[in-house]
Amino acid sequence: MKKVIVIGAGFAGISAATCLANDGFEVTVLEKNSTPGGRARIFQAEGFTFDMGPSWYWMPDVFEGYFQRFGKKTSDYYQLIRLDPSYSVIFSENDVINLPAGTDKIAQLFEMMEPGSGKRLKEFLEQAAYKYQVGMNQFVWKPSKSISEFLSMKLLIDVIKLDVLQSFHTHIRKYFQNEKILKLMEFPILFLGAIPQNTPAMYSLMNYAEISMGTWYPMGGMHEIVKGMVKLAEEKGVKFLFNENVQQVVVENKNVSRVITQSNTHEADVVVAGADYHHIDADVLGPGMRNYDESYWKQRVMAPSSLLFYLGINKRIPRLQHHNLFFDEDFTVHAHEIYTEPQWPSKPLFYVSAPSKTDPTVAPEGYENLFVLIPVAPDLADTEDIREKYYHMVMDRLEKYTGCAIRESVIFKRSYAHSDFKNDYHAFRGNAYGLANTLMQTAFLKPVLKNKNIQNWYYTGQLTVPGPGVPPSLISGQVVASEVVREFG
Repeated sequence: MKKVIVIGAGFAGISAATCLANDGFEVTVLEKNSTPGGRARIFQAEGFTFDMGPSWYWMPDVFEGYFQRFGKKTSDYYQLIRLDPSYSVIFSENDVINLPAGTDKIAQLFEMMEPGSGKRLKEFLEQAAYKYQVGMNQFVWKPSKSISEFLSMKLLIDVIKLDVLQSFHTHIRKYFQNEKILKLMEFPILFLGAIPQNTPAMYSLMNYAEISMGTWYPMGGMHEIVKGMVKLAEEKGVKFLFNENVQQVVVENKNVSRVITQSNTHEADVVVAGADYHHIDADVLGPGMRNYDESYWKQRVMAPSSLLFYLGINKRIPRLQHHNLFFDEDFTVHAHEIYTEPQWPSKPLFYVSAPSKTDPTVAPEGYENLFVLIPVAPDLADTEDIREKYYHMVMDRLEKYTGCAIRESVIFKRSYAHSDFKNDYHAFRGNAYGLANTLMQTAFLKPVLKNKNIQNWYYTGQLTVPGPGVPPSLISGQVVASEVVREFG
């Protein structure tokens, strides 16, 4: 059996490892941290269980397809419920939209806001469904090693139909004029790490995923997905080693033969790097072996980083849904302070997740578990004073909206920002979401998944194809595993 070393136990790393073990390789996963999951780790404190990163469960078909690949179902490992409302959008203290579950209900809501928009929503979603079918069933599964993969006549026709060259900002305004509807429709694009003006209209597939397929929650939290994936991987024979920070490699005849951590040396016939691409390139491989130099990375457009707060509250908080988006300030200003002139935002938009509204296991009875996220530019200095400033800025608005004194009831508080992303994940520029999905960073224009100088070295995860997010990371692991099987199986 050929030995594969997978670096990193995030979604992409576990996905790649399980696929390769299923295809007959001897697979060992080396994880820097003490637990699996990467950004989807958990921690527990004062009776609370906090998901540290991803909190949205979209594209359920991608997860189901992953487990079906091995003759399993998601329900074998975790239980899903559909959220209704999907989420709440707060435009002001007295102007709130709770987005209902189901296309018909959303069409009725839109019709009340803008006559004729209910019908146009269904027309928009019909086109978006095609984009989802082509994008998620064909495009994202391509290794994107060269443009030649996209040169078939059918794919060229699909590219035209996918509106790759038109911005989402322009596309959505063909259907709607109401400013609140536009904000609701543009919201999912923010997960892609770029403003709608710079995001291809192809990504209306995100709206289809959100509206037609629904917003779900795995009971116990997002880490339940990780636990299920790890259990499946171990059933297939994958070995996980934790607290194993890869520091260097031994290369012979353009092939890596050994991977060295701070405490062990591991033999390898193939290596799949699921850790931060830039870190692996610059710090582990270095000159002569890396794919890209620093000038390349400096030109990459990064998705935002995040300032996070994990809060345990000793009482219930009124008015909050499971997911809450505070759009009570000008997004244009906030976006400018992320993308154009990177700086700490003057009046940030923010997101609050209250999983305890749905799941009694994540907080003691009668208590509330809050996860607060402020999108911010990457590579900012995040001192404790800055974190506290934004904590109080957000809490002022949250308390005003809920009509409830929250700070006096906080019995647990932890912040997390750029320096933590760097320390825990070697995250390039302290990024939280990877590369922005701009036109010039799509498909074969992303960092390639195969090393150009080492014959048995591959990359997977949010900085390579198909891109950032949990479903794309799951797919990324499967795509790279297929490439390894094709070349070394």
